[in-house]
Amino acid sequence: MATATHKGSVLMALKAPGILTFMISVILVVTVLMIKLFGASVPGLVGHEFWGLLLAHVILVLGCLMRGL
Repeated sequence: MATATHKGSVLMALKAPGILTFMISVILVVTVLMIKLFGASVPGLVGHEFWGLLLAHVILVLGCLMRGL
């Protein structure tokens, strides 16, 4: 995740997330937007839209930081 340089400082190496990680995040965000904008009823997400968006962004950040996601 992080690589050390010759002077002891740490350089964080970011990478693009995998396509599956990216698509899961996008689908979750679009689902939350459909609930908020159009009143769609999705069990488990209705009333918890903030947590759905937070989860989507955490998945995306982890996909950028960790290898294999």
